Amino acid sequence: MKDYEQIKPEDYAEPLCPLCMDADKDVRPIDTRRFIEKLDAYFAKNDYEGAGRHLQYWYNEAVAGNDLRGRFTVLNEMLGYYRKTAQKEKAFSAADEITDVINRLGTQESVGSATVYLNIGTVCKAFAMPDTALPYFERAISIYKASLPASDERFAGLYNNTALCLVDLKRFSEAREMYSDALSILKDVKTAHPDIAITYLNLASCAEAELGLEAAEHEIETYLDESERHLDDKNIEYNGYYAFVCDKCAPIFSYYGRFLYAGILKKRAKEIYERS
Repeated sequence: MKDYEQIKPEDYAEPLCPLCMDADKDVRPIDTRRFIEKLDAYFAKNDYEGAGRHLQYWYNEAVAGNDLRGRFTVLNEMLGYYRKTAQKEKAFSAADEITDVINRLGTQESVGSATVYLNIGTVCKAFAMPDTALPYFERAISIYKASLPASDERFAGLYNNTALCLVDLKRFSEAREMYSDALSILKDVKTAHPDIAITYLNLASCAEAELGLEAAEHEIETYLDESERHLDDKNIEYNGYYAFVCDKCAPIFSYYGRFLYAGILKKRAKEIYERS
């Protein structure tokens, strides 16, 4: 469960309708697998400058090749990149453009487009627009439920992001239910320990927002203990995603006074990035 979702190959590999393309132009598809693999390699090294160049190069290639499907994939990754790098104007420009691409493709109700709605919602949430974000999350949930089994791991990321938005809107009971649903899915996924850890930290923040730091102290400590347990699981693969999770979690542990553990997480992330 990344903090944003990638588009899987099966989400964009269906044939394009000829009506979606300009009749007088040849389509030269980009290599989407190569694009994603190289982008992941940049993120594994925490090389955001390189990732940005990579995204722009393949976006230009998709446009030059009249490849709507390729542009869809690149723009989806741009949503997460611009959000992470706090480039608000570019993030919302990418959101507008990918919405237009979806309409041209006629795939508004596809799983791939639902993942885009999730990512647009995450952009809105990141830039303090929860009221704008929530309809995107709700639309994604509706499409996922119509297309995927309830146990699909993609629901967990969607539920977590929706719950974060609900906390901002002070709809705490709904947020807690979403977090519970996410944990119910993730507990059966062997590789989900980092994502479970994030969910417990989200629950700690939810408890504080709802009850206040003092009243929620015991509950928060319980969630922090659970998060630590999953981050320290012996079966975790020390890869780029785990480094990202450690970096993301460390400030939260520090905020709640667990400075030693926050330092451990930062050290783990640094060592992983240096090896990549």
